[in-house]
Amino acid sequence: MRRLIFLSIILSGIAVFPSGCKQPEAAAKAPAMQAFPVQTESVALAPVEQSSDFVATIKSRRSVTVMPQVDGNLTQILVKSGDRVHAGQVIMEIDPRRQQALVDAQRSTENQKKALYDYNELEIERQRKLFEAGVTSRDTLDQAEQSFRNTRADWESAIATRKSLEEQLAYYRVKAPFDGVVGDVPVHLGDYVTSTTALTTVDENKDLEAYIYAPTERSGQVRLGLPVRLLDSDGKVVENTSVDFLSPQVDSQLQGILLKAPVHSTSDVLRSAQLVKARVIWKSSPQPVIPVLAVSRQGGQSFVFLAQQQPDGHFAARQTAVTLGETVGNSYAVTAGLKEGDKVIVSGTQFLVDNMPVLPHG
Repeated sequence: MRRLIFLSIILSGIAVFPSGCKQPEAAAKAPAMQAFPVQTESVALAPVEQSSDFVATIKSRRSVTVMPQVDGNLTQILVKSGDRVHAGQVIMEIDPRRQQALVDAQRSTENQKKALYDYNELEIERQRKLFEAGVTSRDTLDQAEQSFRNTRADWESAIATRKSLEEQLAYYRVKAPFDGVVGDVPVHLGDYVTSTTALTTVDENKDLEAYIYAPTERSGQVRLGLPVRLLDSDGKVVENTSVDFLSPQVDSQLQGILLKAPVHSTSDVLRSAQLVKARVIWKSSPQPVIPVLAVSRQGGQSFVFLAQQQPDGHFAARQTAVTLGETVGNSYAVTAGLKEGDKVIVSGTQFLVDNMPVLPHG
């Protein structure tokens, strides 16, 4: 009962208060939000490259697979993978004993033919003197001359055969065809090798080329002279070059178009058969660029805050969606959403909301 009386008194007081106290006609206005200081940069146009990255293979213009020209067992392997060799340097030896035996046997035959030739050479001189003295007939002299010619031909034939066998004997010493670097050595001592056995490879680590396969979708853009940048594993440019060969055909397996670009870097940087990243520059055109720090992301969408001037002369942060392109140093190229001269806010973006008053500097 006492609580009901108290509430009644309070309600009566509220009812009486408006009639007893008169409020001011113009209520005091709330103070305006203070502008947030921000740093801005004007959007400028800069050359932006449109490029694609591919995996390129470095190849030597002079590369050969070394195969023996004779059959036999390997008795010496004088090099290992990665060794540098000179033209004519012996890199492997194949057991030459059978061939050496043939050479020795032929040399003996040659000596025999030579002895017979020497005898007939003396005999023909003797027969000529006897014929001149009237001791022998013309027929006897003719037979002696024929025998002399036959033995001379036999001796010369034996010499030719011996030289041929000796030339084949040289094939049992496998030599480097030119200065270069030895590749993989898949054979071992004692292996029986034939003319179809790959002993190793020798690559001349200069006059290199980068082999790049561009997809057929780019067929309308590929052309001679396209700039190419070769990058290392850290993304650092190791060489700037350009396309100097364009295949007229599409590779049936890779469904790509072969592009070649010359490589002039030293062997300490790039080597034959090395895989590197190749960046092909399709074209360069001016586009708006903005600092990376100006970009925020929300729900998969990229946006920036622009400092836009209001009718009263003050500035407000206006959130604007943008479409980003290539990265240019510490900036993004913008393909849609901005134009040259826009003032992009580059500081304190994490504290901004759309239409928030800002005080731009810069």
